[in-house]
Amino acid sequence: MPRKKAPSEIYQIKVTLKNSKPPIWRRLLVPSNITLARLHDIIQVAMGWQDYHLHQFTIGGVYYGEPEPDMDWVEVRDERRFHLNQLSPGAKFVYEYDFGDGWEHVVLIEKALPPDPERRYPVCIKGRRACPPEDVGGIWGYEEFLKAIQDPKHEEHEEYLEWVGGEFDPERFDLEEVNAALSRFW
Repeated sequence: MPRKKAPSEIYQIKVTLKNSKPPIWRRLLVPSNITLARLHDIIQVAMGWQDYHLHQFTIGGVYYGEPEPDMDWVEVRDERRFHLNQLSPGAKFVYEYDFGDGWEHVVLIEKALPPDPERRYPVCIKGRRACPPEDVGGIWGYEEFLKAIQDPKHEEHEEYLEWVGGEFDPERFDLEEVNAALSRFW
């Protein structure tokens, strides 16, 4: 089997969940020549989302995603045709996941680096805090969820804990776990 061609450049990017306080974020090293479709897959794994919902990128006022013929009221360009290296370090854009909950992420291309021949990409090099559960109601629903699970007297305390499998630690971030998931994915 032929070996994959090594990328000529690696982008260090930071993905931050908008309006999360304290911030929920991941710092990743990715090949600069990946498509936005591939970046979507990487963000899903790194953040801890389950890819149950639609998504889109907004770059310079242009929407990129999976074109849907039934959504002809808005032009969405094909994310498989836009490569990350069409942007330069310093560029910032938005990745939105789950249009109902409206999880918006700011993606910042921090810098370009030479590839390390000893490292496989993509890789997460740092991050903070757990990804919110799917379908919790966006950032404001997440805030209510956290209040409820931290207060045993809250009327939805038991229901929310059962819904998330018994416990949820908003501070939990496991770099090794994220990288194991990324390595299995590629």
